[in-house]
Amino acid sequence: MAHSIARATLGLTHPSNIDPPKISFAAKDVDLVEWKGDILAVGVTEKDLVRDDNSKFKNSLLKALDSKLQGLLSEALAEEEFTGKSGQSTVLRLPSLGAKRVGLIGLGSGASVTSTYHSLGEAVAAVAKPARASNVAITLASPEGIPAELKLTIVSAIASGTVLGTFDDIRFKSESKQPALKSVDIIGLGTGPEMEKKLKYAGDVCSGIILGKQLVNAPANVLTPGVLAGEAEKIASEYSDVLSAKILNVEQCIELKMGSYLGVAAASNNPPHFIHLCYKPPSGEVKNKLALVGKGLTFDSGGYNIKTGPGCSIELMKVDMGGAAAVLGAAKALGQIKPAGVEVHFIVAACENMISGTGMRPGDIITASNGKTIEVNNTDAEGRLTLADALVYACNQGVEKIVDLATLTGACVVALGPSIAGVFTPSDDLAKEVEGASEAGGEKLWRMPLEESYWESMKSGVADMVNTGGRQGGSITAALFLKQFVDEKVQWMHIDMAGRVYSDKKKGATGFGISTLVEWVLKNSS
Repeated sequence: MAHSIARATLGLTHPSNIDPPKISFAAKDVDLVEWKGDILAVGVTEKDLVRDDNSKFKNSLLKALDSKLQGLLSEALAEEEFTGKSGQSTVLRLPSLGAKRVGLIGLGSGASVTSTYHSLGEAVAAVAKPARASNVAITLASPEGIPAELKLTIVSAIASGTVLGTFDDIRFKSESKQPALKSVDIIGLGTGPEMEKKLKYAGDVCSGIILGKQLVNAPANVLTPGVLAGEAEKIASEYSDVLSAKILNVEQCIELKMGSYLGVAAASNNPPHFIHLCYKPPSGEVKNKLALVGKGLTFDSGGYNIKTGPGCSIELMKVDMGGAAAVLGAAKALGQIKPAGVEVHFIVAACENMISGTGMRPGDIITASNGKTIEVNNTDAEGRLTLADALVYACNQGVEKIVDLATLTGACVVALGPSIAGVFTPSDDLAKEVEGASEAGGEKLWRMPLEESYWESMKSGVADMVNTGGRQGGSITAALFLKQFVDEKVQWMHIDMAGRVYSDKKKGATGFGISTLVEWVLKNSS
């Protein structure tokens, strides 16, 4: 059977029903000792576990729980050496409480509020799964003194962590259990309209992240360029009051002289689809025009420079459209949030990098849509070739700022590891904007240098440039290559997310980039 036949019955055209738990709030006067439900989860710091001279907890909540349990809580924590550090958790099934189980989750002393409380939500979801808990309560041992604005951030992070922690991508499993968790009470951090607004925002972003995870997790025999384009059209259709879709076929891309993008796509039986969604606010004046550009290789064999040998990870090359997933996930979230005063273009040059007699060869010279010529010295440096025409197209939409995201280089993974994405931009102002957005979104970025002297290694004797330099500084030269296709009047940033797209530990997509992109767009809205 040819690889071009997508098994749609397994894919995103028939997604599994996603029923996230319902999040609600309760005031601080709820008696937590008597709260009835499956799990009472308490976020604690090392300071909360301090004892008095009689070895009793000084913290009022822990003291009340321990008193009700006649010292069993204190005894169990001592036996398990629980100190409240980040990543620690303990769950006790005890008979004397209203809750069937009480769980203590360590908060540690993390620098990022969003990350700390997102992790709390994830930990609660992880505890709830094996217990098949249907309802849980989450509270903090010490909510006193937290400013109201910070409580909004904390609640949003807890809710997001719980919803995303509950989600399991089970579309391709023959037997699987649906999540049992149906409701979550967040107690003692406030109630009211502002909390409800923040909770809706968290839910909108989570829906985008879940879509992004599904897109990255879907195998290449399911998620072809055409199916990815279909998913983009579905997003536009669902939020048609603010989103429109334009999908360019091969002939239209030829008319736009996208020789760089089409060169990569030439070997595959699955034709390329150039995706362009546009968000316009439902009312009011547009003050800022932005573009989000995502690398969209639904499979990357490496081409004639085929990926071989240990560590090449060819079996994971379905994730090479992680940038596209982030862009489309952000589109889904923003279609629900509907920010004012900002126009956003979501652009993906979707294709496969395969091998055939019609394919691009090492040594070929191709011409991008801005007229620049490229000598292809490595067919496995294909993502930047597709992005070249996507960036030119984005500039032609009249945008002022562009952020592109791509699983672009292994060099960036070597430099920054699996937890941090690399950021490249000549604009200090844009760097500050996106850094603030990433902090609010709980994602780690690190600005890398755009060392212009390294461009010497990218010069060709027969064309304007080659598509790869030497091994040294590989992520920098890749970013410098992309810079050749961006109008000088446009502020531009490249995010190399190669290390962040997939979690080896969880064996699945991370949904990286979506929360940062949404936060950045909102920073540019009126």
